[in-house]
Amino acid sequence: MTRDEKKVIIDGLTEKFKENPFFYITDASGFSVAQVNAFRRACFEKGVEYKVYKNTLISKALENLEGDYSELSDKALKGFSGIIFSNETSNLPANVLLDFRKKLGKKATKPAFKGASIDADIFVGEENLEMLSKLKSKQELLGDLIGLLQSPAMNLISALQSGQNNITGVLKTLADREEK
Repeated sequence: MTRDEKKVIIDGLTEKFKENPFFYITDASGFSVAQVNAFRRACFEKGVEYKVYKNTLISKALENLEGDYSELSDKALKGFSGIIFSNETSNLPANVLLDFRKKLGKKATKPAFKGASIDADIFVGEENLEMLSKLKSKQELLGDLIGLLQSPAMNLISALQSGQNNITGVLKTLADREEK
């Protein structure tokens, strides 16, 4: 690969990192071509993109970004590296990894999770994968917030409406008594 070809790949990868605030670095070494293609298909079906790059190209692209990605470069970029890009949901790549492992069997550990960047926060190591899979998306957090904000108003309206029925019933009963 010539220097110009590498520069084109690094520039393209830098743009991908800028466009996708959530990316996970995985290790699928030991997979057959069919298994890698099945993983790519699983990613595509869930709306995320999986690509394999050389570690040096990933490292150079990370250097072009604002922020400190040295921990990710030092600890996660060893061996065979693939990147899962997600534009909208931070936990989707983690869920894709875990779902794909379930399909392979209980003891499956591949593709291995090496590290991730979630809005420029760095997570390194397999022990973080379960936690990342449980992160709520921005839409889920907004929904929870709106629900919390609406709850007191809904309770007040409900109380007023039930009180109205009670008051109407009491007044009707009193009116019926006076007539007798």
